[in-house]
Order: sequence, then structure tokens, then C-alpha cells
Amino acid sequence: MSMTMTQKILARHAGLESVQAGQLINARLDLVMGSDVTAPIAIQEMGKYNLCSVFDPDKIVLVMDHFAPSKDIQAAKNCALCRDFAKRMGIRNFYDGGRMGIEHALLPEQGFVAPGELIIGADSHTCTYGALGAFSTGIGSTDMAAGMFCGESWFKVPAAIRVNLTGRFQKFVGGKDLILSLIGMIGVDGARYKSIEFTGSALPDISIDDRFTICNMAIEAGAKNAIFPVDEVTLTYLKNRVTRSCAPVEADPDADYVCTVDINLSTLKPVLAAPHLPSNVREAGSCAGLPIDQVVIGCCTNGHITDLRVAAEIFRGRRVAQNVRCIIIPATPEIYLQAMREGLLELFVKCGCTVSMPTCGPCNGGHVGVLADHERCVSTTNRNFVGRMGAKSSEIYLTSPAVAAASAVAGVIAVPEVRENGR
Repeated sequence: MSMTMTQKILARHAGLESVQAGQLINARLDLVMGSDVTAPIAIQEMGKYNLCSVFDPDKIVLVMDHFAPSKDIQAAKNCALCRDFAKRMGIRNFYDGGRMGIEHALLPEQGFVAPGELIIGADSHTCTYGALGAFSTGIGSTDMAAGMFCGESWFKVPAAIRVNLTGRFQKFVGGKDLILSLIGMIGVDGARYKSIEFTGSALPDISIDDRFTICNMAIEAGAKNAIFPVDEVTLTYLKNRVTRSCAPVEADPDADYVCTVDINLSTLKPVLAAPHLPSNVREAGSCAGLPIDQVVIGCCTNGHITDLRVAAEIFRGRRVAQNVRCIIIPATPEIYLQAMREGLLELFVKCGCTVSMPTCGPCNGGHVGVLADHERCVSTTNRNFVGRMGAKSSEIYLTSPAVAAASAVAGVIAVPEVRENGR
């Protein structure tokens, strides 16, 4: 039976020769991940049923990133609960304090993800890891508890949508513009419980950081997961990060897809998602001149070093508008240090930005940039629901680091201009 990439990974982990869309399976897990928000609930569920062990302490990763460093007493209690659990269970992959980064950037960076693996995480944006040719998906805290205990989880095998990519990105257009454009085309439920599989001649020119961004936001179209084929871009990133053996998969040439969406990257322009859905997508220029109060550049969707370089290119020689608060959030300590070595952090501070430690921060209304009533924010994060970053009357415009930086400088929503020297 012909299968997609996702179906092949699920079949292998279920111990089956083949699977088909809609089939219910039990599959073994290569990794289980939780945060300071979701892991405490899973830990409490395990305690409720007297589950006093985990299937493999080396295959569980706990990352304190959503409300950490702890913003209040409850957040501190949640982190303390996770610390105690990790100690009791012998979980060494516990990220806290100065080791902590934003989970969806941290796990690939630290070599926890390899092609062909099956990963669940108690966070919806766990689908990020499909950028490395893995099947990864978000689950609830109860499923996380079961996964930590028995090393297996149940799945309904998803049907798939193929996205065929051609052409090349123009200057100041990238992965965020692609995934927002796709969500705008198919809607927030256009890929509901389906796998999105990316193919096409454009793949060699799509960076690994852009792939992380694209897969991260697949859930915003309702997808179960998103996945890229393993190629030289993937292998270059994995070199010196993953030393264990791995088994990449390829979709069969005659694999069955619900539909194929063709996108020519050369035709894409800078876009944004206006309030209050990621599918409310329009060209960024259509909102030009709209006053803003805050800009956020970073988080798990666009907090990689290439994202910070794009922002720095636009900030260089300019300053943040006086009426705007601009917050820069490198996604991991490694990215933070790289940005420091390249002089990006100094540039950001000198042009009027606040540089935060690696944390989810304001993305989910946690801390370090929560919005007041009627404030408007341009953000590189991944959701713009009502009240997502603070007050219910606030507004979030999702966009790329390029548009975000240009807007911070202009004091209003703005599209970056290519300078005469090519920048």
C-alpha cells in the first residue's frame, strides 16, 4: 500500500507494514515533551492513578519556558512540582534557569529530534519538529501522562495535503509569509486532522529556520502535523547535533493526497494576519500607516538567529519610534549568545529595543510584554486570538521579523524597503 511520509513513520512505530488514513493505532514514542504549563497537570494525573515510574527517563524532556523565570507564586509552584518530579524519576533532560530556552527551538537545537522519529508534546506547536522529517504533534496533558508512563500513544492516521513549492523568496519575504499565505488560502480548519507535506523544486532554497517557522504554524490551519523531506538542508543542520542512527522516510511516488496546493514563492509578498485569526491574512501594505503600541520579535516561531539578523538589517542606522515598545526574544541561550557575538544585541539595545531572556513571554499573555486595553501589537508569534497577549480589547497583527522591525521603526505598520545597497 502506498503511503505518505507521515503514514510511513506511524506504520513503523506501530509495528505494521502499512497504515491508511482513518485507521486507529497504538505507536511507540521516541520522545515526550512538556512545559511548566502542561507538565504539572500530567504529573498530577500520574499521581492520581499511582503511576510511580516513567517508561524511559532519557526520552522525556521538561522545559520551563512559558511563565519562566517564574512570574508569580503559582508559576513558581508549577516549576517546583516539575523539578521534584524530574528528580524523583531520574529525568536528566530538565531545562530551567540559564539552560532554559523556548521548547520548540530548544529540542531540535539540542539534538532531541531526528528524521523518522515520533514525538509528542503537551503543546500544540510541537508540530515544529516536522522540519527535520519527524512526525511530531501536540497532545493534551492526560495523553502526556500516559505517554510518560507507558511509552506509547494512540493515533488516528491522518490523510495528507501536499503543498508543492516552486520559485524563490524575494528580499524580506520568508517562511512566515509562506505559512500565513497558506493559512489564508485554506483557512484555520482547512487541514483539520491532516498532515501537511511539503514538496517541490523550491525546497533546497528554504532554510531550516524557515522550515521550523512553517511547520510551527501548521496547527493554525488545523493540521495534525507538518513535515518536510530530509535533504541537504536537513542533514547540514543535524550534523554534530544528532549522532544516533536515524531512518528517514520518503513518500511513495503514488501516495494518496486529499489535494495539492501549488505555491510559487516568487509571487509572495510580505503579509500579515490581522485580528483575530491567523487566517485573516492580507498584504502587509494594505494595513500600512495603522498606529501601533508594541512590537515583539522572537519566540518559538521567529526567534532563530536568521530572524534576528533580518530584524537587525532593518534596524541598523535607525531607531525604534518613540511611541513604540519593541521587545526582542531570542529563542534559546545558544541563539542569544550567537546574537551577542555578532553584535546584534548591542544594536537592538542602542536602537531602543528591550532584549528579553529566552521565554515564551507575551506570546500567550504570560509576562514580559502583556498588552493593556485597546493596545495594538505587531508580533512574530503564532496566534492572534482575542486576549491572547493580554487585554481582550487589544489587537495582534502576526507577521515576519522584517515587517515587525520596519513597523517598530515607523511607529505604524510598515513594509520594509530594499535599500540601494541591496538591503
